[in-house]
Amino acid sequence: MNDAPIELILCDVGGVLGTNGWDHESRASAAEQFGFDLGPFEERHEEALDTWESGRMTLDEYLDFSVFNVDRPFGREDFKAFMLSQSAPNPVALGFMADLASQNRWRMMTMNNESAELNAYRVDLFGLRPIFSAFLTSAYVGARKPHALFYEKALAIAHADPARTVFIDDRPVNLDPVRTMGVHCVQASSTDAVRAGLAALGITASGAAALTP
Repeated sequence: MNDAPIELILCDVGGVLGTNGWDHESRASAAEQFGFDLGPFEERHEEALDTWESGRMTLDEYLDFSVFNVDRPFGREDFKAFMLSQSAPNPVALGFMADLASQNRWRMMTMNNESAELNAYRVDLFGLRPIFSAFLTSAYVGARKPHALFYEKALAIAHADPARTVFIDDRPVNLDPVRTMGVHCVQASSTDAVRAGLAALGITASGAAALTP
């Protein structure tokens, strides 16, 4: 049990509450679906990623740079629709988080790397507004995990006491920097792993809903 009671739960979105919005597998599927060479697209995606997800490039600017830098036999709106279709919620994880939110015992916010457009879409698709009070997303913060600046800004915006904060993320590389700041960390290898990690910090579901995988 944690000596200082947890006051704030910070939660990643992709890989925890649902699928990753636009990861390598999704981009490979796009190349296959639309019939273009993945290699050059991946190179341009990587060049644009930090700028795009840090809020300094719009979705259309990202597409202009990474996809429509050459003539394509498909349209922009069809490609955007495919991008959005790659997002799928995790009902079990969302049910668990909704249960925690219903207890009104902790502040709850998301903390993730994502472009402004995809984040707004996924907040609505996953039904996150009733669960989380704020969305500390890289596009709004102006920095990306695992850079220390992301965590420093996010914790400052949340007015968080690190010793009373827990961060949930599926990637260890994103947990290590914030752990050094005194934040408690839970790796989301599964929803059960999240339950167990939070329970060790005194955060448990109310049992009002069935939350089995």
